[in-house]
Amino acid sequence: MERLDKILSNLGYGTRKEIKTLVKDGMVEVDHSIVKDSGIKIDPNISEIKVSGELVTYRKYIYLMMNKPAEVVSATFDKYDETVIDLLEPEYQVFNPFPVGRLDKDTVGLLLITNDGNLNHRLISPKNHVDKVYYAEIDKKVTDEDVKAFEKGITLDDGYKCMPGELEILHVDESCSKVKVTIYEGKFHQVKRMFEGLGKKVIYLKRIKFGALILDPNLEEGSYRELTKKELESLK
Repeated sequence: MERLDKILSNLGYGTRKEIKTLVKDGMVEVDHSIVKDSGIKIDPNISEIKVSGELVTYRKYIYLMMNKPAEVVSATFDKYDETVIDLLEPEYQVFNPFPVGRLDKDTVGLLLITNDGNLNHRLISPKNHVDKVYYAEIDKKVTDEDVKAFEKGITLDDGYKCMPGELEILHVDESCSKVKVTIYEGKFHQVKRMFEGLGKKVIYLKRIKFGALILDPNLEEGSYRELTKKELESLK
């Protein structure tokens, strides 16, 4: 059971004060009866709610796929930089969503945004080893020896040895290599630090897969959409 004003506020019908005014003006119905108290508790999964005669579609959680652009931080708030939440329309911001995990400020690509805490915990928990796949461009020639190093597990600058990962060479020339990287952890700047351990530098990084979720190729950087039913089921 939840308060009516909280339900409507979360769905973008206004602040609790504004909803109180709507109720006072007789604009809100619950189960075909005009309500007089915006603080009444109801089960939104069972009761029928109408605002100004229109049926309210209730949902507790939102699930968004974003193609994160560079120079935007994966956070709900930042004093200095634009966040991924700032890119959302108010109709989604009212759900108080957050990014699942994070991408570095200059990293682009797949980012899941939701307000489902249980799903967030399951996807980022270290014990679950959810795979993360990246397309990367490297400043030097990537070799078969680098591939083997990824398979064994690379030791980072702080002494931590990463779990074995997968490195696939897509294209190589003397000045730049294009690769696909799969890791099963989420350490700070992990992909960049793994290549630094090999004496190389990542010059472009894009996440293309997170668990069963694959970045929509039609989603431009900075854009987002709700997950399809099939995508959501694949995560659960």
